[in-house]
Amino acid sequence: MSSIPEVPMLSLDTLWLQTGGTICNIACTHCFISCSPTNRSHEFMTLADVRRRLDEARALGVRDYYFTGGEPFMNRDMIAILEETLKQGPATVLTNGMLLRPELCARLRQLIDASDCSLDIRVSLDGFDAASHDAIRGAGVWDRVMTGLRNLAAAGITPVITVTTAADGVETSAGRARFLELIRSFGFDKPRLKVLSLFRIGAEESRTRAYADSERLTAEMMAGADASVLQCSTSRMVTSKGVYVCPILIESDDARMGETIGETLRPFPLSHGACHTCWVDGVTCRT
Repeated sequence: MSSIPEVPMLSLDTLWLQTGGTICNIACTHCFISCSPTNRSHEFMTLADVRRRLDEARALGVRDYYFTGGEPFMNRDMIAILEETLKQGPATVLTNGMLLRPELCARLRQLIDASDCSLDIRVSLDGFDAASHDAIRGAGVWDRVMTGLRNLAAAGITPVITVTTAADGVETSAGRARFLELIRSFGFDKPRLKVLSLFRIGAEESRTRAYADSERLTAEMMAGADASVLQCSTSRMVTSKGVYVCPILIESDDARMGETIGETLRPFPLSHGACHTCWVDGVTCRT
């Protein structure tokens, strides 16, 4: 029987924080943690929660910070959280783009201008038009995201556009070129695009299929390879429930590694189907 490989913990470069919990203003059919307006599996993180984690992270040498959910901008503390974080290091927020109102974009611009550290905004799209995007994210979402993107452009903020392979054709060079041209049409002269693989857990498991038994990593598959290319060798994820190995597995009990960040700096067994996707597709959730 094949043994399960482990990923080493080499250094804690990146800290992810689930500030939006699993609470979202939409319920995407491909969401790997099934976020929705009613999913309270993980709650919002408060400013006090984040300050405690920032103190831990500073002592451990963390270099950059990522905020996700759910929808982070549903958290009323989010701007204050970013203000605190940018005193310590670069930050990135992953958002569906629906709440990027002019006043929020103006406040984000102020944070960018006031800090020596960078602030990136990552906006998710899942198609080339309203029909394809809304088929995954819900009726009317595309139009609201377009408004949010225009508000970012007006504030002089160029976001990273993240698209999953649920968008038909985006994996091809022609599809990527088409998406870059689409981003330019939003008013961004230098488009930034990140393509992410799908993870067959959560809502995506129902939309398409679950992982097959064969989609698991083995020590033999990784023999002689460098496991340090995996994001989990240099990062951890904090939620309202504790510290997890990565952003993908927060609904897996065995991926919770401890209460404090320091106690989670140890190897992790790559036993999940999502681990197979990360390794085979070369996935990283980082920008």
